[in-house]
Amino acid sequence: MGVNIAVVGAGYWGPNLIRTFNSLDTARVVTICDTNKQRLKHIKEQYGDVSTTLDYNEVLKDTNIDAVVVATPADNHYKLTKECLLADKDVFVEKPLALSVIKAEELVKLARKKSKIIFIGHIFLYNAAVVKIKEYIKQDELGDIYYIYSQRLNLGRVRQDINAMWNLAPHDISILLYWFDEMPIKTSAKGITYLQDGLEDVVFMNLDFANGKCAHIHTSWLDPNKVRKMTIVGSKKMIVYDDVSNDAKIQIYDKGITKKTISDDLGSYDNFGKFQLIHRAGDLLIPKIDFIEPLSAECKHFIECINTKRRPLTDGENGLEVVRILEAAQKSLKSGGLPVDI
Repeated sequence: MGVNIAVVGAGYWGPNLIRTFNSLDTARVVTICDTNKQRLKHIKEQYGDVSTTLDYNEVLKDTNIDAVVVATPADNHYKLTKECLLADKDVFVEKPLALSVIKAEELVKLARKKSKIIFIGHIFLYNAAVVKIKEYIKQDELGDIYYIYSQRLNLGRVRQDINAMWNLAPHDISILLYWFDEMPIKTSAKGITYLQDGLEDVVFMNLDFANGKCAHIHTSWLDPNKVRKMTIVGSKKMIVYDDVSNDAKIQIYDKGITKKTISDDLGSYDNFGKFQLIHRAGDLLIPKIDFIEPLSAECKHFIECINTKRRPLTDGENGLEVVRILEAAQKSLKSGGLPVDI
């Protein structure tokens, strides 16, 4: 028998989770909950043997359900995750874990107390291209990382519960934490509201790290193109990660600028201008990646962690770190872009 799963939220992303969990040999979707009757009717037509309900309390009371997948709007994540943990169920919750550090901390502590798993839907940490770049960084292929900038842009889908930063930036933040293995120390953010009062449609976020690295994250619902791109600039090489590309998700540029010191006849290096900046241009490499659907890898990892009591890659602490950065950036947004310590 596999792990019995209930999915709460069958709207935008929920059907993908239902499909993927239902395809695993180690799991079975037994119940789907949503507030939309027509949506549930449509799901029932696709998965005839699954139970459906409009009341998530039925999910909480069902002792046959081992784990709950929370795929609702973000402002419901805290409440539903907490109630699932209190009902002694492991939880897979889409990002962000909560909309405040206090609430995220509470969930992490509760999961620890109940010996249950909180698994955060930071799906890009299960993306083969992101994992490969992590290997390049660990192997010092890029040298010292100078900076990273990311663009996560689209025309819509416009959310009404959270701004573009809370909606889109968790992906980029989780990737940065995974690549760097460290938290930033400071953030600043500026946003612009065009469509809805109080909800920024476009946000520019900066992250500063203790060793001089920095990152810039641009998120927007108001852009003509779908862009999912991150550029890493290192002292040895540079990488462009383009998630939208079908055949060139990773491009490695063997180019950069080398500072070469020049001595005079007395061997002195003290005089101004006694160096050269040498431009170095090499090959462009597009590595072949054995690509597995990230959602499938993510869902398999969740089930494995339940069965083996293993700590997930994207556990509650990982979700808390992302929320901590987002909350600090939100404070900066409200102050007009002033830097905020994390």
